[in-house]
Amino acid sequence: QVQLVESGGGLVQAGGSLRLSCVASGGTVSSYTVGWFRQAPGKEREFVTAITWSASSGPYYAETVKGRFTISRDPAKNTVYLQMNGLKPEDTAVYYCAAQFPMWGSRAPAAQVKYWGQGTQVTVSS
Repeated sequence: QVQLVESGGGLVQAGGSLRLSCVASGGTVSSYTVGWFRQAPGKEREFVTAITWSASSGPYYAETVKGRFTISRDPAKNTVYLQMNGLKPEDTAVYYCAAQFPMWGSRAPAAQVKYWGQGTQVTVSS
């Protein structure tokens, strides 16, 4: 059983940056796809970005974040990062770390994610 713990959310002004971290424990993620989803109030959880842990595939990005967000991972620390630059008010959401899910082209279905973190709030003020 894999546990995912996120950190790094907070309040930032538009145009600012944040870096989210996700530490995996309790199992091996070396063969998984890992990534980030987000859910804004009143909206469905949506794919943001993903990469295979081995980096053999990806990274993949939603069109809404391409060029502003960067996913990376540190296998030695079992940690996945999400660097978010150029933040916009519409990026405001709870961000969830996710592991083990299929990629459908350059997107991923939230309903098929096996492991979720608890989520971290990101709020971007205008």
